Amino acid sequence: MAKDNKNTKSFVLRIDAKTLEKLEEWAEDEFRSINGQVQWIIEEALKKSGRL
Repeated sequence: MAKDNKNTKSFVLRIDAKTLEKLEEWAEDEFRSINGQVQWIIEEALKKSGRL
C-alpha cells in the first residue's frame, strides 16, 4: 500500500450508512483505519483484475 504522502490524493466518498457500518466493522477486525481498509479493498480489486 502506498505510504508516500507526495503521491496520495484526497477525494470525497459518498457511501450509505449500512455499508459504512459494515466497512467500519471489517476495518476493526483487520486492525486498520477505515481509510486503510478502503485502500486495501481497492488495491486488492485492482490486483485481481490485472490492472495493478
